[in-house]
Amino acid sequence: MLENYFPVLLFIFIGFAVGVGPIVMGAMMGPHRPDSEKLSPWECGFEAFEDARMKFDVRYYLVAILFILFDLEIAFLFPWAIVLNEIGLFGFLSMMIFLGILVVGFVYEWKKGALEWD
Repeated sequence: MLENYFPVLLFIFIGFAVGVGPIVMGAMMGPHRPDSEKLSPWECGFEAFEDARMKFDVRYYLVAILFILFDLEIAFLFPWAIVLNEIGLFGFLSMMIFLGILVVGFVYEWKKGALEWD
């Protein structure tokens, strides 16, 4: 009975070794020569010029919401289209409600100006 679980145990062990092994090897064999230049905070190749807790423009979040809206729409639209004949009118109306909710989010994004690039 336990021999049935051996492939699963082996897979977990190999996955753990592949994930943790390079980290441990790098910590053991890598050079340790920190200096003030290496330990200084950098931001995209430049020294940090503002506080890390500054406020972000709301358009950043609106673009993120827009990506999630269209990502969800596509993720649910393909399987729905494949089984549309089998799920009938109920499935069609359910998807129309779902798409209506997504359109409300899209209109909100449009009104906030997230689709206008400066």
